[in-house]
Amino acid sequence: MAKLVSKTYGEALYEIAMESGVDRAGELLEEIRGISELLKANPQFDELMKHPGIPKQDKLQVVDNVFKGRVSDELTGLFEVVVSKERYGDLPAIFAHFTERVKEQQRVGVAYVTTAVPLSAAQRSAVEAKLLETGGYRKMELNYQVDTSIIGGMIIRIGDRVVDSSVRTKLNGLTKQLLQIQLG
Repeated sequence: MAKLVSKTYGEALYEIAMESGVDRAGELLEEIRGISELLKANPQFDELMKHPGIPKQDKLQVVDNVFKGRVSDELTGLFEVVVSKERYGDLPAIFAHFTERVKEQQRVGVAYVTTAVPLSAAQRSAVEAKLLETGGYRKMELNYQVDTSIIGGMIIRIGDRVVDSSVRTKLNGLTKQLLQIQLG
């Protein structure tokens, strides 16, 4: 349910931004990054907005006092809607969906690369070049993680696509094949 809410609101914000032009989407993305940092730095605001004992009208007044005139009308409006619909807790997911849509539009790929050992700078450059070449992206944002349990190889996740060439996966596949041969 939360995913549907975040997609609905995130998509609405994206459409509003695109109606104003491609540059507007990028501007809103930067503004969202700033707001997200501000909200992380002030957890008391989050607690206030999620507190069930505080009336909705008071929360809307706080939103107006804090954001009106300081952030774009689109984001102030989004805050007002999510507070009035009691969906403030979904705000990070809404921001994430909007960010994902803008990156798609800008052809920026976000990849999560897991290896058994840290990659050198040359290896990271080679991975990025290969992903740019095969993915049709103009730019890549790469997030590296080391997981020794994969033994060797690499796992790359971009969106809902996963390429798993880890030794662990290959060994698991080989084990299944051997078990089928023994049983057959």
